[in-house]
Amino acid sequence: MRFDRRLYQALLRNDFRAFTEKVFYTLNPGENFVWGWYLDAISWQLERVRRGEIKRLIINLPPRSLKSIMASVAWPAFLLGLDPSLRIICASYSGELARKFSNDFRALIDADWYRALFPWTRVGPYKDSEIETEFTARGSRLATSVGGTLTGRGGDILIVDDPLKPDDASSEVKRSGANHWFTNTLLSRLDDKRTGAIVVVMQRIHMDDLTGFLLDQSDEWEILNLPAIAQSDENIPTWGEQSYYRRQGEVLSPEREPLEILETIKNIIGSDAFSAQYQQEPVPPGGAMVKRDWIRRFTEWPPMSELRFILQSWDTANKGGPENDFSVCTTWMVTCDRKWYLVDVWRGRVDYPGLKQKMQDLALSWKPSRILVEETGTGISLIAEMKSQISGLIPVTPKMDKVSRMAVASGKFEAGQVLLPERAPWLADLEAELFAFPGARYDDQCDSISQALEDNNTSFMTWMTAADWQSVISQSQIQGRRDRLRRQCYGWRPRHLG
Repeated sequence: MRFDRRLYQALLRNDFRAFTEKVFYTLNPGENFVWGWYLDAISWQLERVRRGEIKRLIINLPPRSLKSIMASVAWPAFLLGLDPSLRIICASYSGELARKFSNDFRALIDADWYRALFPWTRVGPYKDSEIETEFTARGSRLATSVGGTLTGRGGDILIVDDPLKPDDASSEVKRSGANHWFTNTLLSRLDDKRTGAIVVVMQRIHMDDLTGFLLDQSDEWEILNLPAIAQSDENIPTWGEQSYYRRQGEVLSPEREPLEILETIKNIIGSDAFSAQYQQEPVPPGGAMVKRDWIRRFTEWPPMSELRFILQSWDTANKGGPENDFSVCTTWMVTCDRKWYLVDVWRGRVDYPGLKQKMQDLALSWKPSRILVEETGTGISLIAEMKSQISGLIPVTPKMDKVSRMAVASGKFEAGQVLLPERAPWLADLEAELFAFPGARYDDQCDSISQALEDNNTSFMTWMTAADWQSVISQSQIQGRRDRLRRQCYGWRPRHLG
């Protein structure tokens, strides 16, 4: 088929996705461009801003996801190509970075194909520098750093691209400075408060970063949140009012960053930084209700001689299926000196038959002597049906709300009675939720934990020390109880123990 230049130019003028790809090859000759559905999603939200459908937009996504080329370079060039009278202000966390994007923008609009595509968009004779480019139609792109002065300057569209670098995440002074600059300086620079638009594109770095600050201040913001690994099933709007159904666990760009690469990154930068920058779920630096420095770690399970019993705690979703909440089972080894070792976490979205099967499988695998199930929602049916099939199943009726329950459980963390493993495949997700509670998106793992730690099976016989036990078992009159308790504490061995 013969290449039709006019048709291609029409495509570039009307489809920001095609325009972005052309920009990428212009700025990165020789590199491979990988398009993904998430770039359609970003393009569509920016297109909605251009059309005037939304005035406030936040896009959160991981680093190295083409966000700066799209938001700070390609989109301003696209907008000014269509309307060279627009005034656009672009801000980044440093003057050096702002100048870099400005120079990329200047290289783009000076390209032969851009000049042919938008012949009416021409740089004027007065301002064409690393800071500002002005066009003959009096439109402009002005670059500034977060914290920079904008006295006497205004714009139709304000773009903030990464207002803070990750190294500044722990600095309250710099976080507050960026947030106050946005409120006191940038926000007042819109030429028309009724029609002007603001776009914030960034990776999350802290709960009180600009995204967190803006969402706390107002509900006027449209937000596109794109974690590196999907935390739940979700329909995400893409180009032309279509949508992409993203499933839990699906990575954002398998071609560029497959799951094994992301796991390596998590190990290098740590679960906290990964949760914020890649998952867009920052957690409190020191923990909220449960503090990080309260956590004790173990590398080996407690010896059998110190083991009291194995406990499982279930928090079940109200309904089964991929669109609903998670169900969670935490498995604990509880020792005679009242220590709780968290040895396993299962978390998933399953229908009711799948939930029953999972409960049977985990009970068979770990041989727990106590299985706690909250007696609400699906748990009511589960208890009624499974009580005759699984021994040790105990209904639990919550007496307090979930925050109050965690407040009680947090005392055991602070006292050093709760131990988490040094390493486990489920550990990063659990800690991200635990340390953010009650501000985390999900709280199902925390509910299971607080239920387990609230289990006060503290009768004298079941909390006996080894010395107490030796004294008791020597009494022949309680031979039957001795045998039962010995089997409970020492006489079984889960498959996981080898």
